[in-house]
Amino acid sequence: MAGELAIRMTAFLGLFALFAGLEAWAPRRARAMPRRNRWTTNLSITVIDTLTLRAMAIFLPALAVGAALDAHAQGWGLFNRLDWPAWLEIGLAVLILDLAIWAQHLVTHKVPLFWRFHRVHHADRDMDVTTAVRFHPVEIAASMGLKIGLIYLLGPAALAVLFFEVLLNGTALFNHANLALPRGLDRVVRQVLVTPDMHRVHHSVRREEHDSNFGFALSVWDRLFGTYRAEAEGGPDGMRVGLEWQDDRPAKLGWSLWLPFRR
Repeated sequence: MAGELAIRMTAFLGLFALFAGLEAWAPRRARAMPRRNRWTTNLSITVIDTLTLRAMAIFLPALAVGAALDAHAQGWGLFNRLDWPAWLEIGLAVLILDLAIWAQHLVTHKVPLFWRFHRVHHADRDMDVTTAVRFHPVEIAASMGLKIGLIYLLGPAALAVLFFEVLLNGTALFNHANLALPRGLDRVVRQVLVTPDMHRVHHSVRREEHDSNFGFALSVWDRLFGTYRAEAEGGPDGMRVGLEWQDDRPAKLGWSLWLPFRR
């Protein structure tokens, strides 16, 4: 799809700069650790993740948007066999893909092997816009593989996949930001989208709290499946973020990448 990478990168960099600026201007919580080391590690992990996906693109015929184009060309997938209006197919595709990401996120918490990799994301002792891109490359590769498989089954339009990718990245940056939304605004926004205060509960050190609020974009799935939690026990300011046992080592790149392989 012409210009796909440029669209995604422009949206990502623009939203990253926006939310980084907003959280510096109106932070919700004081930082537990200096930003410099954390940001260096989190952004370095992002670079490794990007290179991992580029390497996958060498061996696979396509990544997410490319898979949608290939599925259309081959006539594969549900939507390529239906003659529904484009707006309906795009809307349904976005909903189904978002539900799939919610379900995948739930599984990474419930299956011990997957949790070993996902806890790299949760090990961050602060939660800000860079936490949104702190995922182990093995988890990123597995997530992309699952997404490609689902796209071939669904056969969504490439435009729908591109829109979903931009939505997912943008909402992840938003709901991980250390941003203080007014309570009234937060209450309204979280009826549709996952807000920073809502997602911060998911990053609590308490197991019963981080096993809730699995949504990245839409908040409806947690409400629908009974995993919604409005607030952490200590409130947005009193709760602890991260993992119960950890120290300052998550700010180190090598330690973070090796974390899934530690006992």
